[in-house]
Amino acid sequence: MLAITTFSGLLVLLIAAALYLKARPLLGIHKLGSVILGSTWSPSNGQFGLKPYIIGTFWVTGLAAVLAVPLCVLAAIYLSEYAGPRTRAVIKPIIDLLAGIPSVVYGVWGVIVVVPFISDVLGPYAAIHWKRIPFLAAEDTTGFSILAGGIVLAIMIIPVIVSVADEVLRAIPTECRYASFALGANRLETVTKVVIRKALPGLVAAVVLGVSRALGETMAVLMVVGNNVEKLPTSVFDRAYPLPALIANNYGETMSIPLYDSALLTAALVLMVIVLGFNILARVVLLRAVREGV
Repeated sequence: MLAITTFSGLLVLLIAAALYLKARPLLGIHKLGSVILGSTWSPSNGQFGLKPYIIGTFWVTGLAAVLAVPLCVLAAIYLSEYAGPRTRAVIKPIIDLLAGIPSVVYGVWGVIVVVPFISDVLGPYAAIHWKRIPFLAAEDTTGFSILAGGIVLAIMIIPVIVSVADEVLRAIPTECRYASFALGANRLETVTKVVIRKALPGLVAAVVLGVSRALGETMAVLMVVGNNVEKLPTSVFDRAYPLPALIANNYGETMSIPLYDSALLTAALVLMVIVLGFNILARVVLLRAVREGV
């Protein structure tokens, strides 16, 4: 069992090592900083700047997290603390079913529902009423945008976060709730001051798991986000080109161009480092919160 567990952990190092070996030809010529901070992607001219793709990844994932995390935490609290057995028996399987829907189905749904809604309704409204609000100004949107990608991605990570958060909250001993009631606290005070505080590490883990999946999601985002790198996005109505979409769109094509394969695998390595860094940062924040007794 120890050997199997150790091997599972080593898989991450093996993947990272393989990506690094494939990225070495590019990194031997161009510095990593110039690749990450470069804004021009022109493989035929030997330019492999990943900055627009990294920024696009953060935009789409960040928006998805902003939309999904509050809803997921509140839904998990309702399921674990307020919902009756019949309500839970109906809602929980439906939420779990969302996790089994293929990402390409989410992408198609985004193309036929979310994109037209943004193009025909939300975009024109934002162009008139939100033009002075940072990050919400809409100039000429076709619906394919960061907002479309964020909405689709938020729906995709809902079952992950809700399921884990619900199990974490239900794992809190019932005695903790009874002790809070015995001290005169009502249901809301018990949930906010006892249950959530005690379940904080698990809730953070649920959010990290969902956002980590969002960072690497490819097909659904690729279909609705627009895949445009002409300029860095400044609004949720702009198009973007996340790293996973770059790799999926280009890997296996035009590999006769020198360093093209190495550049795409460098992008994969950067994406993996971003996910790892996010997990480490979340862990540090969590440890500090627990130490300070939040």
